[in-house]
Amino acid sequence: MTDVTWEDPFCGEGANCFRIGTDPQGNAYIAVTGQEDHPLTDSREALRALIRDIKAGKADHLL
Repeated sequence: MTDVTWEDPFCGEGANCFRIGTDPQGNAYIAVTGQEDHPLTDSREALRALIRDIKAGKADHLL
């Protein structure tokens, strides 16, 4: 895998932890902590859009 720079884990209640990372080629990664070798990957802009939509409440119906 390419050289991914991972952020510190984001953890919910219990052990629900995810990590977000980026690489020098402009890709973004999301992985379950400890499973960084199997991430979801897309562009940084796609990650920005996902985070903006979550902050705007567009995923609240999933909670």
